Amino acid sequence: MTVRFDNRKEILAIDDEEDLYDLNFIKKSAGILVVDETTDPEEIIDDLKVKIATWFESRIVHPDYIFLKGIGLVAVAENTALLDVLFGTQEELVADVSGRVQDKIAIVTGGAQGFGGGIAELLYAQGANVVVADLNEEVGRKMVEKLNSKKQTNQAFFVKVNVVSPESVEEMITATVKQFGGLDLIISNAGILRAGGLDEMTPEIFSVMTDVNYKGYFLCAKYASAIMKIQSQFRADYFADIIQINSKSGLKGSNRNFAYAGGKFGGIGLTQSFALELMPHRIKVNSICPGNFFEGPLWSDPEKGLFVQYLKAGKVPGAEDVEDVKAFYEKQVPAGRGCRVIDVVRAIFYVMEQEYETGQAVPVTGGQNMLN
Repeated sequence: MTVRFDNRKEILAIDDEEDLYDLNFIKKSAGILVVDETTDPEEIIDDLKVKIATWFESRIVHPDYIFLKGIGLVAVAENTALLDVLFGTQEELVADVSGRVQDKIAIVTGGAQGFGGGIAELLYAQGANVVVADLNEEVGRKMVEKLNSKKQTNQAFFVKVNVVSPESVEEMITATVKQFGGLDLIISNAGILRAGGLDEMTPEIFSVMTDVNYKGYFLCAKYASAIMKIQSQFRADYFADIIQINSKSGLKGSNRNFAYAGGKFGGIGLTQSFALELMPHRIKVNSICPGNFFEGPLWSDPEKGLFVQYLKAGKVPGAEDVEDVKAFYEKQVPAGRGCRVIDVVRAIFYVMEQEYETGQAVPVTGGQNMLN
């Protein structure tokens, strides 16, 4: 038998129905409402509506627990009371957090390191339940361990994902719903960059970059929106968010970097089109367009970083070493520095909190790119 609170402290994982009655505290509960086994969310909701209505005909109070056959046990009672029943005291186990994304359920693809890792950390610090989704399982699990070691009431969870695979992305969404019970925010951050001009770029590399940077965003939006639509049907004040981490290269062409820029330009086209389709469901879709993240591995890795790539590709005329390339790009930013993770997360918070805007490409470039 497995008994486990999820990060919201509301869902208990029970292996089967017999295990349900092995728990002493369940035997003493005021009532358990059982919903028949099904994998269809709408069927679960329909069955639940009927059974709750019947429940209230003979009882004044709500059930303490709802047992979803084949899925788990949902505890309806107050979280603090449940923790006291199971563990004696809540204060010894978790730290209370109240933040700008408190109790939101968020996926960050490419969330194991770099921009994605920084975004995952700041969302977690502000109270979100975070799914770190990444192809790198070792680094991703270390990120999750780091976050959960803070022992907050919210939790982090790792899912291995290949964003160019429809099956993998769909499994990521399913795992998120099973773990946390829903999905409020997906940040499509996973991306790759290989610099090179027309004479250097191979069709194979171009295809891989397009798959990750463009198709990957489409797949994330497709499978995430399916869950978000169901949630919006039952909460009139509910808004969900799909956010693509784009680039300043999605706002302006990039010399000898057309494969990356082309995918990012296309991503903004997807954002605007998705926004028109999904806003009637109260799902907002926006792109955040960061400037150069000089401090991250994408730029600074000594072997594969962009500073090294641009030096080898001759993208900066007269540059003799990596420091020359870095100085060249720093001089292009009116703010005098590269973009940082906190700059991007502040933009994420803005588009999430702004209910009257969607379909935007928000520049976070230190003044380097300005919208007309």
